[in-house]
Amino acid sequence: MRQQVKEFITDKRFQHFITGLILFNGLILGLATSKPLMASYGHVIETIDQIIVGLFTIEIILRIYVHRLSFFKDPWSIFDFAVVSISLVPAGDGVSILRVLRVLRLFRLLTVVPQMRVIISALIGVIPGIASVSLVLMLFFYIFAIMSTNLFGNEFPDWFGTLGASMYTLFQIMTLESWSMGIARPVLEVYPYAWIYFVIYILIVTFIMVNLFIGLIVDAIFTIKGNEKEEMEKQTENIQEIDNAISEEQQKINELQAEVKELKQLVVSIDKKLG
Repeated sequence: MRQQVKEFITDKRFQHFITGLILFNGLILGLATSKPLMASYGHVIETIDQIIVGLFTIEIILRIYVHRLSFFKDPWSIFDFAVVSISLVPAGDGVSILRVLRVLRLFRLLTVVPQMRVIISALIGVIPGIASVSLVLMLFFYIFAIMSTNLFGNEFPDWFGTLGASMYTLFQIMTLESWSMGIARPVLEVYPYAWIYFVIYILIVTFIMVNLFIGLIVDAIFTIKGNEKEEMEKQTENIQEIDNAISEEQQKINELQAEVKELKQLVVSIDKKLG
């Protein structure tokens, strides 16, 4: 029975059904944000949402039945279990946050789409590197925030009046959102040489530090892809070795059959002579 259930839940058609169900659930959650639609069809939308949650629950129960305790050893399975469990908690007025958290069900796409799992695995793998780069970035933020507060705080208190305001302004500049016309040029009208400060800051923080984040993630993805390729090559080599071993054994069997045939013919010829 367990083997049949395992074949059922690992079948590609079932996986495609779950993927489609997650996407459809995303559509339903989006429709639920429309007040006119909820006023007219709220009961229908809630019913469909409950049916989807029921199907997700059945899927999780089947997976637990098949894998038993090993189900809870897989981080992806634990994530699915947590997301579905949140959906089962009644979302009354006191726990309305749980209704908002139901949108986390869309993250189940990460567990059913292998390409997405590769990206998430890459992100998790580079967390130590990202933490190191983040510390360096925060150090630059802090140093440049102190400099900008001392340099421009008197004339532009809204942007650089305090250390916190300076750090927020520098974060906006780092994203390159309205940094030139909105911030840099007004400052340049009062401090003509401020362009040196802004150019150095953008070169260091935006072009170097931010690209370090991207480089870490890309490198991790290539590493994971390389590991997967090596595993596939090893599996191919193992299959080839097994095929070669089978061919050798088959050749030995053929040789033995030929020898048995020769012995049989020899016995027959001896019987004829004796007869």
